[in-house]
Amino acid sequence: MILAIDTATDIASVALRAEHRIHSARSAPGARRHAAQIVPLVQHVLEQAGVRPADLTGLIVGDGPGSFTGLRIAWAVAKGLAHEHHLPIRAIQTLLGAAHLAARAYDATREFAAAGDTAAPMAACLDALRGEVFGAVYAFPPGRVETLVAPGLFTIDALRHRVPTRPRLAVGDGAVRYGDAVLNWIGRPAIGLDALPPLATSLLMLAEREGAVRPIDDPASAEPMYGRPAEAQAKWEARHGRPLPHSTR
Repeated sequence: MILAIDTATDIASVALRAEHRIHSARSAPGARRHAAQIVPLVQHVLEQAGVRPADLTGLIVGDGPGSFTGLRIAWAVAKGLAHEHHLPIRAIQTLLGAAHLAARAYDATREFAAAGDTAAPMAACLDALRGEVFGAVYAFPPGRVETLVAPGLFTIDALRHRVPTRPRLAVGDGAVRYGDAVLNWIGRPAIGLDALPPLATSLLMLAEREGAVRPIDDPASAEPMYGRPAEAQAKWEARHGRPLPHSTR
């Protein structure tokens, strides 16, 4: 009974693995609505599966990077459930979940299956504004995850020059926003998350893969991977000329 929650992108999603079946739900696009939508999404998925919060055995939360506010919504819900029901939390990068969605879509086409191309690199790019993306590139050999480019803040061109092998697909709102640059790089159009299954479903599937999970030892103090300081933090540090005390980077 594992519940996965992700709110790092423009589309919030929830998925539950119960009795070898995955139940899922997602919001309409619009990160500003995540705070109002995420608890009803969790309730909907639990009711769909006939599961109570007390029946859960663990939680998976999207680890970002992504929107500062958006990430904190999923983490707040996960921490609340963990505290109330004494549940362990594991974190999986949202970018990894997005890339895994692209890999599943790629495999579904069977375009490269005959060549045995089962670990083709996949790029995930979430819009970070200011002409940049939160980007990463992964491959998915059987049973594990291979990180070719670790999550970071890039322009599409900078990400392109970090990758040793050209990805087969690029997914995410950042890839779509800079679609011409992605098409020039990869040779295929970018894929939006709205065209794929809920991202939280991939978080559940990735939980069993080597190299995918970040264990959370202390849920009360754990923080997600924001990717860059919050705007308020950046302004404070610029004004004072030093890091914000107790900041997470």
